[in-house]
Amino acid sequence: MARGRARLPARPRRSVTVRVYQSGLLADPRPGAPHGYRSVPRELGARVRAIRAVCDRHAVPPLAAALQFPLGHPAVVTVVVGARAPHEIAESAGLLAHPIPPAFWAELKALGLLPEEAPRP
Repeated sequence: MARGRARLPARPRRSVTVRVYQSGLLADPRPGAPHGYRSVPRELGARVRAIRAVCDRHAVPPLAAALQFPLGHPAVVTVVVGARAPHEIAESAGLLAHPIPPAFWAELKALGLLPEEAPRP
Protein backbone atom coordinates (compact mmCIF):
# COMPACT_ATOMS: atom_id res chain seq x y z
CA MET A 1 0.00 0.00 0.00
CA ALA A 2 2.94 2.24 -0.70
CA ARG A 3 2.42 5.76 -1.88
CA GLY A 4 4.48 7.64 -4.42
CA ARG A 5 5.87 4.56 -6.13
CA ALA A 6 5.31 3.35 -9.65
CA ARG A 7 1.95 1.64 -9.90
CA LEU A 8 0.96 -1.36 -11.90
CA PRO A 9 -1.18 -0.55 -14.92
CA ALA A 10 -4.88 -1.21 -14.37
CA ARG A 11 -4.79 -3.91 -17.03
CA PRO A 12 -1.72 -6.06 -17.49
CA ARG A 13 -0.05 -5.87 -20.87
CA ARG A 14 0.82 -9.09 -22.67
CA SER A 15 1.38 -12.03 -20.33
CA VAL A 16 3.35 -10.22 -17.66
CA THR A 17 2.71 -11.39 -14.12
CA VAL A 18 3.86 -9.95 -10.81
CA ARG A 19 5.03 -11.57 -7.61
CA VAL A 20 4.72 -9.44 -4.48
CA TYR A 21 7.17 -9.40 -1.58
CA GLN A 22 7.53 -6.78 1.15
CA SER A 23 9.02 -6.67 4.61
CA GLY A 24 5.67 -6.71 6.38
CA LEU A 25 5.41 -3.25 7.88
CA LEU A 26 1.77 -3.79 8.88
CA ALA A 27 2.82 -6.98 10.65
CA ASP A 28 5.26 -5.28 13.00
CA PRO A 29 3.72 -2.16 14.57
CA ARG A 30 6.61 -1.46 16.98
CA PRO A 31 7.96 2.08 16.86
CA GLY A 32 11.27 1.90 15.03
CA ALA A 33 10.40 -1.40 13.32
CA PRO A 34 12.52 -1.82 10.19
CA HIS A 35 11.12 -1.33 6.70
CA GLY A 36 13.29 -2.09 3.71
CA TYR A 37 16.26 -2.50 6.09
CA ARG A 38 15.88 1.08 7.34
CA SER A 39 13.84 2.78 10.03
CA VAL A 40 10.33 3.72 9.06
CA PRO A 41 10.00 7.37 7.99
CA ARG A 42 7.60 9.35 10.21
CA GLU A 43 5.02 9.89 7.43
CA LEU A 44 4.96 6.19 6.57
CA GLY A 45 4.57 5.31 10.26
CA ALA A 46 1.54 7.64 10.42
CA ARG A 47 0.03 5.90 7.37
CA VAL A 48 0.52 2.51 8.96
CA ARG A 49 -1.20 3.66 12.17
CA ALA A 50 -4.10 5.04 10.12
CA ILE A 51 -4.44 1.76 8.18
CA ARG A 52 -4.34 -0.22 11.42
CA ALA A 53 -7.10 2.01 12.85
CA VAL A 54 -9.30 1.20 9.84
CA CYS A 55 -8.48 -2.49 10.35
CA ASP A 56 -9.61 -2.21 13.98
CA ARG A 57 -12.89 -0.49 13.03
CA HIS A 58 -13.75 -3.27 10.58
CA ALA A 59 -12.34 -6.16 12.67
CA VAL A 60 -9.89 -6.97 9.88
CA PRO A 61 -6.54 -8.42 10.93
CA PRO A 62 -3.85 -6.17 9.39
CA LEU A 63 -2.06 -9.23 8.05
CA ALA A 64 -5.21 -10.37 6.25
CA ALA A 65 -5.45 -6.98 4.53
CA ALA A 66 -1.74 -7.02 3.66
CA LEU A 67 -1.92 -10.51 2.19
CA GLN A 68 -5.16 -10.03 0.27
CA PHE A 69 -4.69 -6.51 -1.11
CA PRO A 70 -2.06 -7.28 -3.78
CA LEU A 71 -4.11 -10.20 -5.05
CA GLY A 72 -6.81 -7.77 -6.15
CA HIS A 73 -4.67 -6.71 -9.10
CA PRO A 74 -5.07 -8.95 -12.16
CA ALA A 75 -1.30 -9.01 -12.84
CA VAL A 76 -0.40 -10.28 -9.36
CA VAL A 77 -0.13 -14.05 -9.30
CA THR A 78 1.89 -14.63 -6.14
CA VAL A 79 2.36 -13.06 -2.74
CA VAL A 80 5.53 -14.24 -0.99
CA VAL A 81 4.87 -14.88 2.68
CA GLY A 82 7.68 -15.29 5.20
CA ALA A 83 7.33 -17.87 7.94
CA ARG A 84 9.65 -18.83 10.77
CA ALA A 85 7.63 -21.85 11.90
CA PRO A 86 5.19 -24.29 10.29
CA HIS A 87 2.19 -22.92 12.21
CA GLU A 88 2.77 -19.51 10.57
CA ILE A 89 2.09 -21.06 7.15
CA ALA A 90 -1.31 -22.30 8.36
CA GLU A 91 -1.96 -18.85 9.91
CA SER A 92 -1.21 -17.14 6.60
CA ALA A 93 -3.52 -19.50 4.73
CA GLY A 94 -6.30 -18.66 7.19
CA LEU A 95 -5.67 -14.93 6.78
CA LEU A 96 -5.91 -15.26 3.00
CA ALA A 97 -9.39 -16.72 3.49
CA HIS A 98 -10.46 -14.19 6.17
CA PRO A 99 -13.55 -12.29 4.94
CA ILE A 100 -12.89 -8.57 4.45
CA PRO A 101 -15.96 -6.38 3.93
CA PRO A 102 -16.03 -4.06 0.88
CA ALA A 103 -16.59 -1.16 3.33
CA PHE A 104 -13.03 -1.71 4.62
CA TRP A 105 -11.45 -1.07 1.21
CA ALA A 106 -13.88 1.80 0.58
CA GLU A 107 -12.84 3.52 3.82
CA LEU A 108 -9.15 3.15 2.98
CA LYS A 109 -9.84 4.86 -0.35
CA ALA A 110 -12.04 7.56 1.22
CA LEU A 111 -9.24 8.41 3.67
CA GLY A 112 -6.64 8.54 0.89
CA LEU A 113 -4.83 5.50 2.27
CA LEU A 114 -5.34 3.67 -1.02
CA PRO A 115 -5.45 5.24 -4.47
CA GLU A 116 -9.01 5.54 -5.74
CA GLU A 117 -8.15 3.50 -8.84
CA ALA A 118 -6.54 0.65 -6.87
CA PRO A 119 -8.27 -2.65 -7.61
CA ARG A 120 -9.49 -4.41 -4.52
CA PRO A 121 -9.65 -8.12 -3.86
